[in-house]
Amino acid sequence: MSELVFEQVSVRYGTRRSGLTAVDGVSLTVPSGQVVGLVGESGSGKSTLARSAVGLAPVSAGRVLLDGTDVRHLAGRRPLQMVFQDPYSSLDPRMRIGASISEAMPRGGGTTGARARRAEVARLLELVNLDPDRAGMLPAQLSGGQRQRVALARALAGQPKVVIADEITSALDVSVQGAVLNLVRDVRRQLGLSMLFISHNLAVVRYLSDIIAVMYLGRIVEAGPAEQVLSDPQHPYTRELLSAAPSWHTPLFEETGDPGAADAEPSDPHHPPAGCRYHPRCALGPLARADRDLCRTTDPAQDAGRRPHRAACHFAGEPAEPNGARA
Repeated sequence: MSELVFEQVSVRYGTRRSGLTAVDGVSLTVPSGQVVGLVGESGSGKSTLARSAVGLAPVSAGRVLLDGTDVRHLAGRRPLQMVFQDPYSSLDPRMRIGASISEAMPRGGGTTGARARRAEVARLLELVNLDPDRAGMLPAQLSGGQRQRVALARALAGQPKVVIADEITSALDVSVQGAVLNLVRDVRRQLGLSMLFISHNLAVVRYLSDIIAVMYLGRIVEAGPAEQVLSDPQHPYTRELLSAAPSWHTPLFEETGDPGAADAEPSDPHHPPAGCRYHPRCALGPLARADRDLCRTTDPAQDAGRRPHRAACHFAGEPAEPNGARA
């Protein structure tokens, strides 16, 4: 088991004049043997943060550390593995399933011979609840859910210390999403892996996570133990996400009919608002209270560490105004 740490990580694309800071000074820890659920709407920077850990997005500032070592300096096999969102594009359509999984295995160790590698492929397929006979098939012969299981087996073939799962159920039919989530939960517990699990669906994240972090417009706005964040959210954006998610009484993927913040239009990430980035949509800020100009002028992230759940909100924990506006 290993610890993954994002230390003031920023990812910027383009030029200073016309570029985009997709991730802006994010600090987040995935403790050894635990699952951190990273949630936020599309465009919040979740996937970019994940890609920065595996070298697919340029880190313009800060560091990503695995057990204290900068991941850019890791030699040999990659102890970080990522499972991507689209099961249809993440596997080579011309490569048979067994070969795809075998390709990810580290050279040396106990899987050097062809027979040993075939046995390991069979073991990994069984681990993700697929018949080992699938090894001879092409991806086109599998369903989306089966392909995502293969993608997970391929990630595990690399013998990772940490697995990053990026929206791995969002492209699947609702009927198979629950089965894939159960599989991820069982495999992670069985292997004792640390995991960063990314989703825009808070209902999915709460099902798997020990810790929940909420991301908005390139920054973490709240993070803490899952039970605490869900029962006592401090940031108004977290509350909006919770109001849009299915409750504990409803099925995991049932729509509630109240889209909340997830349906509102976020600010332009190329030109984020001054002060609190959430204030143009916030029911605690100047939309509801004209005297709260502080939200427009001062960044609450600067002293988030002194608030519960490191909430980036000047008025964290306060109830919304009864007649407060909501964008």
